[in-house]
Amino acid sequence: MKRINILFYFGLLALIAACSKDEKIQPQITPTIVDTMTTITPTPTPTIAIPTYADDYASIAGWDNHASWNLANVHDPTVAKYGDYYYMYQTDASYGNASFGHGHFACRRSKDLVNWEYRDAPMNNTPAWVLDSVNNIRSKMGLVPITNPNYGHWAPVVRKVGNKYRMYYCIVVDNYIKTGLPGSAAFDGSWGERAFIGLMETDNLEQNVWVDKGMVVMSSTDRGNNWARANTNDWSAYFKWNAIDPSFIEGANGQQWLIYGSWHSGIVAVQINPATGKPFQLNTLADYGVRIARRENNDANRWQGLEAPEIVYNAQTGYYYLFMAYDELGVAYNTRVCRSQNITGPYLDYTGKDVTAGAECWPMVTHPYKFNNHSGWVGISHVGVFKDESTGDWYLTSQGRLPANTNNNPYSNALMMGHVRQLRWTENGWPVAMPERYAAVKDSTISTADLVGTWENITLNYQFQGMQTSQNLILSSNGTASGALTGGWSYDAVKKKLTIGSQSVYVERGLDWEANPRKKTIIYSGINTTGRSLWGKKVN
Repeated sequence: MKRINILFYFGLLALIAACSKDEKIQPQITPTIVDTMTTITPTPTPTIAIPTYADDYASIAGWDNHASWNLANVHDPTVAKYGDYYYMYQTDASYGNASFGHGHFACRRSKDLVNWEYRDAPMNNTPAWVLDSVNNIRSKMGLVPITNPNYGHWAPVVRKVGNKYRMYYCIVVDNYIKTGLPGSAAFDGSWGERAFIGLMETDNLEQNVWVDKGMVVMSSTDRGNNWARANTNDWSAYFKWNAIDPSFIEGANGQQWLIYGSWHSGIVAVQINPATGKPFQLNTLADYGVRIARRENNDANRWQGLEAPEIVYNAQTGYYYLFMAYDELGVAYNTRVCRSQNITGPYLDYTGKDVTAGAECWPMVTHPYKFNNHSGWVGISHVGVFKDESTGDWYLTSQGRLPANTNNNPYSNALMMGHVRQLRWTENGWPVAMPERYAAVKDSTISTADLVGTWENITLNYQFQGMQTSQNLILSSNGTASGALTGGWSYDAVKKKLTIGSQSVYVERGLDWEANPRKKTIIYSGINTTGRSLWGKKVN
């Protein structure tokens, strides 16, 4: 079982069909500080094609309209680049189960990260090895074979490794261990069956032909045949390591690691053989990996409320960055990040606390939020992080969900739009995501005069199943700020760094997605002294 009420979640989708202190600092050019307010006119921004697709895509959610989806019906996206295109793959999830029966881990591609075309799914049928594997295990445990598997196809990750692309993917057998029956109505006093992480490879993303390489790891337990579950409110978890949400990282020393796990006992890293893409051996529980992050320092708690690990290495800072999703996926989903100089940790957060040992993790990279003139977004996590090596730019992808009852639709929380955000790095080596989705607005120079005006500011404080809303911020031409942030303000045009009082944020040209009609604007993101992210956009 991946998440709380997952059976209810998929049941809901089915219902819809019937009617997811020592830091290496990046070297900086000596800046030219622009601290005067005497610039006469703002800098003109180049013309761009402003995206017109709707955030509420209910009217085109059905399969017959999949050619028009763009980033509609996206869940747990991963992105890799091949040639001129970015390719995106995802969990099997769609509003009203529209994509069910059309292959697994749906693919789409884009040249600009804004406009996406739907492609065929890379997996046509669930590999036979999955059911063979689970039934072989059941046979050794004296259990009847499963004849009616209820599969979940979740959370792939795609990475280029040498001359090939690997896709690590997750398949859950969502049947009960005791009887092998599927569905919450068949609860039999046992936990659900295990999940498997498999591997496919290709050397050409455009052709979309993948060769399956079989199992990499599976959910593992330290409880033998003690798979009993008292009731559906028992969260003590039979499996110690939950084989879902894979991520891949090749370390600076050439070692390769699979990072995976969720909820049960935390996030796990297992070293893999570069020749096979799989662990060197799986003979004991220790072979399945070592824990690198957890929510609480308590082995008795196997319902940790974190998942979706993603590790990237930034050579300019010398750190590995571990991004994780916290809380349930429908509304509360939010993203945290910590870092380490070693893949296996310890991972420390912004305040220096040890996340590997169970400390709460700051900063929060995404959180449910609402700018004015829009319903806002919830369930924003399970991120993919990637760098475009041709430009040096970093990006973060995720899904965002509309809140329930948006446009009077009681099922609107099942509308999942793909989000792509630009990622910036602070001077002390932390990633911050831009508040507005990426729209390929040309990166023309931002002057001091461009910043004068009215802004909306959001501070990403944590609120379970709540949304962070905006407050007005005024940057006056006399160099003072009022509203959400106060004090004098100045601007470094070289670093694109805006300082308000003692607080620094990083600015970019972007799109005001909430305006009607949408329009170009300036946006910012930063981290305050307590590790809370700040998001802002200029509205006037």
